[in-house]
Amino acid sequence: MVGRTRSLGPGLLAHVVGVVVIGALALGSAGCVSNNEGLVPVVSGVELQEVASIAAQVPSEIAASGRLVVGVNIPYAPNEFKDENGKIVGFDVDLLNAVGQVLGLSVDYKQADFDKIIPAVQAGTFNLGMSSFTDTLEREKSVDFVTYYSAGVQWAQRPGDPIDPNNACGLRVGVQTTTIEDIDEVPAKSAACVAAGKPPIEKIKYDSQDDAANALILGRIDALSADSPVTAYAIKRSGGRIEPAGEVFDSAPYGWVVAKGSPLAPVLQQGMQYLIDGGQYARIADAWGVGAGLIETSLINGATT
Repeated sequence: MVGRTRSLGPGLLAHVVGVVVIGALALGSAGCVSNNEGLVPVVSGVELQEVASIAAQVPSEIAASGRLVVGVNIPYAPNEFKDENGKIVGFDVDLLNAVGQVLGLSVDYKQADFDKIIPAVQAGTFNLGMSSFTDTLEREKSVDFVTYYSAGVQWAQRPGDPIDPNNACGLRVGVQTTTIEDIDEVPAKSAACVAAGKPPIEKIKYDSQDDAANALILGRIDALSADSPVTAYAIKRSGGRIEPAGEVFDSAPYGWVVAKGSPLAPVLQQGMQYLIDGGQYARIADAWGVGAGLIETSLINGATT
């Protein structure tokens, strides 16, 4: 299980605060990636209109307002972050905007502290929460989820310098501080190394994911570990300077959060499935470089662990 919302206990969600903002082909004299080039792709083939049969099921108070009020915490590229003009953008944003078109609603994004989003959804301040939340059985006790993506852990390496995530003893591995890779995944691998009589992994922590990617490009670390869409976006924007190391593992669903028993959940699920079936979902994901995590069926509460 992986994600921005890995549990630290009942009702408490671990916050992944980083952003991969890697520009294409702009090394500069220091060899670092750019923070503001090529961040937002042009998504084509996603022209949508309201689908009356689905829009008719929108809860009356939301329908009357004409908008979905969405709590979001940023930055976490490519899912949700601000572009250089301060606009909230991302894969999640494009996807939910498309669902909003199907429902005949505009989408009003409200920035919030990560750990305040779920309580605000429960209190009715937000209609839903969208911040790369992982759907888990524990969280389903208090809120409902509408799944839209499958994310796991993905390592990255420099081309020509192969790394095995399952045999990284003694290597320097970059992580973003407070992520599941920082608090769980890499430490567990390191402990296994020590238990086998091998040197531990040297975990190098960075405040942001772009710092970790730059460190990998510059050879300051041997590999990085992050959520699969984050790593995929970094690779897409790196101009071939980093590549996947091994396969995606520990996959779990991302979901939009709604109040427990909310009639909004089946409406969102139908809107999401409409995009899956019509191909718009795949076009949005592919444009952002995160097509590896596509799902075929959107579920209400799709957790298995």
